[in-house]
Amino acid sequence: MRQSVPSFDELLDGAQRTAVHLEMRDAYGVTSEADDFTRWKNTGQRDTDPASPYWAPWVELVRRTVARGVVVRRARIVSEPVSEYIRFEQAGTVVNIGAGELVRWLPRRRASDIALPGNDFWLIDGQLIRWNHFTGQGASAGGEISEDPAAAKLCAQAFETVWDRAIPHAEYEIN
Repeated sequence: MRQSVPSFDELLDGAQRTAVHLEMRDAYGVTSEADDFTRWKNTGQRDTDPASPYWAPWVELVRRTVARGVVVRRARIVSEPVSEYIRFEQAGTVVNIGAGELVRWLPRRRASDIALPGNDFWLIDGQLIRWNHFTGQGASAGGEISEDPAAAKLCAQAFETVWDRAIPHAEYEIN
């Protein structure tokens, strides 16, 4: 297990073929999203400007990653009816897609028989895992890097099973 955790720029800049991200929480309390989430709750308006200070760094990172031929996929396992936070996420997903990510949604009931890791993760080229740890309130509790082959295999199999069952963003309707 590596000691240092690379930044997302370093992680995605190092990807050669694939970068997949599995999200499994119904709510996150990440500090960098707090203002945007509060504004969305109060007004129903979500920042979807890819050039805004909120989005620009991520959009640039994904665009340059995809431009190198790396396929970036994000899958979200969600409870239904969805949480307020998932509605917020869905409202902003247009920016992820515009940057070049492929995004799918899997209702949690359809994931019951999938062997899933205990934490959200990024898997780079099927080998390098960035575990995303969160507190009970959804705040970031830091990341951890692993190159354990068994864990990478679990993540790859879990992600592909979720992806195969999941609904493409354009087809996923929140009720």
